Amino acid sequence: MNKRPLSVTILACIYIGVGAVGFVYHLREILARHAFHNGDFLVELTEFVAIVCGAFLLRGHNWARWLALAWVAFHVGISFFDSLQKVVVHGLILLLIAYFLFRPEARTYFRHRETTGA
Repeated sequence: MNKRPLSVTILACIYIGVGAVGFVYHLREILARHAFHNGDFLVELTEFVAIVCGAFLLRGHNWARWLALAWVAFHVGISFFDSLQKVVVHGLILLLIAYFLFRPEARTYFRHRETTGA
């Protein structure tokens, strides 16, 4: 069996943590105002996607690393509606995540999962 790189484990845990904390935080906001606004579902969906990314990164699914990268790229995109500082921060996070998810050890880990069909 191919050993999971520590960087993938850490990133997966960060995705799960950020998704879970964000989901609960935003759900509490929704419940506190006793109303569900148009964007609330999308916010909760993005948090759920982060949890899914983390869980399947841990399992070695190649699609999960692409979805994880797309998740951060989405945040870079929506940061353009807020501030340049957020664009820069999210852009740097995107580069770091791409670096760690596409290093040779990570590629081997995800490739092994694809070829074994586990």
